[in-house]
Amino acid sequence: MQHAPPLTKLIEALRVLPGVGPKTAQRMAFHLLQGGRGGARTLADALTEGLASISRCKRCRMLTDADLCSICAAPSRDAALLCVVESPADVVAVEQSGSYRGRYFVLHGHLSPLDGIGPDQIGAREFEALLDAGEVREVILATNPTVEGEATAHFLGERAAERSIPASRIAHGVPIGGELEYVDGGTLAHAFAGRIRQG
Repeated sequence: MQHAPPLTKLIEALRVLPGVGPKTAQRMAFHLLQGGRGGARTLADALTEGLASISRCKRCRMLTDADLCSICAAPSRDAALLCVVESPADVVAVEQSGSYRGRYFVLHGHLSPLDGIGPDQIGAREFEALLDAGEVREVILATNPTVEGEATAHFLGERAAERSIPASRIAHGVPIGGELEYVDGGTLAHAFAGRIRQG
């Protein structure tokens, strides 16, 4: 069945969301147009306002509606510690753990030459400028444990080493409450490589 052009356009627009395929996009579009028109207007208004007012923090590249995000603007944060993450969602995850009190640098991706994502696209110049400013004393590389994430961590670690700033990689391994028999081989290899002494 062929949809009306505006409906087709809405369905295609919803497909830009992660994990949303054609059927899910169609279901969302039908829901918004059938009984959820008030919610659809609220969504449209929020998207319009967000696009107009939200940009990247001038220091860490987190999403914010001000020049500096709330973390960079907080005097209580340790400016000597810099945690590098791939996305704003990673900042939220680390913050929810409550175990980190430093600042962040958000890459908005990872190195992927095949996809045309190089150092400029992940903010390498801004990262180097932050290191050159002299406040950062340690870099914590918290990129994802993928091939691209590891390559990105290695690249950024080298930039830190050039400035004699120590860089560490977050540990990856067996989750708390996990059982070894259900953990994949790659995760176990990381866990053994990153083991720490007890006692």
